[in-house]
Amino acid sequence: MRRINGVIVFVALGACCASLTDPAQAATPDLANSIDRKIDNFTLPDYRGRPYALDDFADKSVVVVAFLGNECPLCKQYAPRLEQLSKDFAERGVCFLGINANQQDAPSEIAAYVRCCQVTFPVLKDAGNVVADQFAAVRVPEVFVLDKDRHIRYRGRIDDQFGLSTGSGYARPKTRSRDLAVAIEEVLAGKKVTHSVTEASGCLIGRTAKIEPHGDITFNNQISRLLQKHCVDCHRSGEVAPFALLEYSEVVGWAPMMREVIDQGRMPPWFANPEFGHFANDSRMSAQEKELFSKWVDNGCPEGDPKDLPPPPQYTTGWQMGEPEHIIYMRDTPYTVPAEGVVEYQYFTVDPHFTEDKWIQAAEARPGNRSVVHHMIAFVLAPPRREKAGNDFRRGGGLVGYAPGERARIYPVGTAAFVPAGSKFVFQLHYTPNGREQQDRSYIGLKFAEPGTVKRRARGGAAVNRRFTIQPGVENQPVAAHYTFDKEVLLATLFPHMHLRGKSFRFVARYPNGSTETLLDVPQFDFNWQLRYEFSEPKLMPRGTVLECTAHFDNSEHNLANPNSKVAVRWGDQAFDEMMIGFFSTLPVNDDVSTDDK
Repeated sequence: MRRINGVIVFVALGACCASLTDPAQAATPDLANSIDRKIDNFTLPDYRGRPYALDDFADKSVVVVAFLGNECPLCKQYAPRLEQLSKDFAERGVCFLGINANQQDAPSEIAAYVRCCQVTFPVLKDAGNVVADQFAAVRVPEVFVLDKDRHIRYRGRIDDQFGLSTGSGYARPKTRSRDLAVAIEEVLAGKKVTHSVTEASGCLIGRTAKIEPHGDITFNNQISRLLQKHCVDCHRSGEVAPFALLEYSEVVGWAPMMREVIDQGRMPPWFANPEFGHFANDSRMSAQEKELFSKWVDNGCPEGDPKDLPPPPQYTTGWQMGEPEHIIYMRDTPYTVPAEGVVEYQYFTVDPHFTEDKWIQAAEARPGNRSVVHHMIAFVLAPPRREKAGNDFRRGGGLVGYAPGERARIYPVGTAAFVPAGSKFVFQLHYTPNGREQQDRSYIGLKFAEPGTVKRRARGGAAVNRRFTIQPGVENQPVAAHYTFDKEVLLATLFPHMHLRGKSFRFVARYPNGSTETLLDVPQFDFNWQLRYEFSEPKLMPRGTVLECTAHFDNSEHNLANPNSKVAVRWGDQAFDEMMIGFFSTLPVNDDVSTDDK
């Protein structure tokens, strides 16, 4: 470890979403009881094997200890900030040290984290989570500030900008509370820390089990199959999820955190109220599956007989839809995504030079850099003379998009989407910095249908309200929109869209006979998952049916993702603005290949 004049900052590294593997330790400790407790000397090796002891730094006035994780999104986002803090306080005697307490993180993986995140302070390996237990550390990233006598003076978050405690996470435009920096300043000044305990949002540390694994529910038998069904599509190498869930050694450290997000309904990502509608892409675990997984964790996560392990799933390499006939990149050169902060939506307009009308049989959006592309949508921008004929996919959620879990859009034989000659494509990109400057050049692929083979035209549409004002501090403000079908159609998909203040969204069909039907209810909208809900069977919308959409917005300080609860919010493209759109797609009841909207 480096000695930096007076204060040591220990940064302990733990798994992004791992937790206590011993159920007896699963309860969150009384955090306030940690304050003023003395930390005894300990010795841990770094990822190279070199040992470091706390007593090696007896000349330091203050020691700060923070728990992080190799694969934790927050730990990657906060790595540059911790590195900067270590430099800012270096001349005043502050030292930073990293500790990884995850059973699933090997020294070679810690080395990769240090290299990729450009961390210069030492990073140690806490095998068996002995030191994590002494600190009673729970989540990552979680930091501890020790005074000259090695008593805990502060524990909690680094600051309040990023968190995982709501949905799949949030990122405020800027930091409002520099908790760790303020605590260090107060300890250096000999003052009592004003806010000695804050809640560390993030992931649980992947502790080693303190009980002997037992029971007939095993990873190799039931759990691996459960994960293949619900999780591995994203949680594998090269996909959007931050860690893989294919091997027992990977899963065992994450298991209790997985149970937490499953119980909370955060994973697998699916937000529809099961009381309404049947959807082909429903990814929920059943109550029985949740109980099975929870019982396995309670039993200490037994591995089981290797003979019971199912063969690994086979996934399509490359394009899900098959090799495209035409590829369109968002721009000629990559876009640079900064290491941290909030990136406003980026828009790129591309001319594919279509000199004739096109029928799109399949379309697929592919991020150039999955680590930073939150979502993207490719809209069709028709030329002025064909604007009415071609703008339905600009109004209807885009021709194709990408979001975690989103699949290629492949239409049945005889069905296709229409793009008129002279159209351009507008790419909307939402980037989420991951702690290191990145480059991205995303793109879409298209497969065409011969015009003579197309019998039905797929269309997009939307119920939109652009004229609203969400008042400051309001927790549950409703905004409504509607769309009337002027001819009989089959409703194929629904896609609610709001931004960071979005709270809930509901689609209701009001039929010409006066009856109503709730088609989709999303009681807890999550901006981080742009989900398209695909009906198991398209629903008939008779002519004159009104699609009524009601959204609710939370512009209060209780919404942790809220950029600013003190301002009124109106329609706008950026995430700090708001939108209220009920996207949908339809198919004709009978053969229909008209190229206008009549």
